[in-house]
Amino acid sequence: MFPIIQIGPVALQAPGLLLLISLWIGITLAEKSAKKNKISAEMLSNLILIALIAGIIGARIVYAARFPSAFLSSPLSLFSLNPGLLDISGGVVATIIGAFIYGQRKKMPLWNTLDALVPFFGMLAIGLATANLASGNAFGMETELPWGIELWGAKRHPTQIYTMLASLVTLNLLWSPRQDAKSPKGTAGKGFLSFIAVTAGYTLFLEAFRGDSALIFGSIRLVQVIALIVMAIAFWLLDRQDK
Repeated sequence: MFPIIQIGPVALQAPGLLLLISLWIGITLAEKSAKKNKISAEMLSNLILIALIAGIIGARIVYAARFPSAFLSSPLSLFSLNPGLLDISGGVVATIIGAFIYGQRKKMPLWNTLDALVPFFGMLAIGLATANLASGNAFGMETELPWGIELWGAKRHPTQIYTMLASLVTLNLLWSPRQDAKSPKGTAGKGFLSFIAVTAGYTLFLEAFRGDSALIFGSIRLVQVIALIVMAIAFWLLDRQDK
């Protein structure tokens, strides 16, 4: 793995840098997708920026509320760039709330906005997988397969690479910058729901190769349960749109 990129005297955190690059590419692609979905590119990029800021602030506040002792001795750590001091669940909730409030105030149509954000979500998935590969997180089970990678003292499934490739294929199949400028009537939301369904599907499959899965009831993988529920809801909503 390569958690640190050394450029002369400057040491850069590779996972954070790779994630920032993917976010930048994602925003650029989303702006290209805005016209097709009848959304202002400026408002879409502002929504993403506000959601990201809200997510980071929310993640730090929730982490501080859960582990106040981590900041009592050094209150300035609240402003630390260390991603380890963020609560993911709190960040996701704050991101959704921030995006929803901005979208409502600007009267951005929900399904068109979500469709326009598909390339951003796709690049975010690719960036997260790449960042995990750099840091060694989200590692796979031990394997004897020839394409296994050495990690944490064992040869393992490269689950980060599996996820990266699955995300790339999904994005390529469901979105293209060369799409027509206009969408057929009655299709708002289908792009986003299809993306969610396919993403949940490959997550359900690839989670079986993970070596760090959270288990419930002894042997059931929590992420697979969540992915199955999300996929079922996405297909149900797609079916309702066709009626």
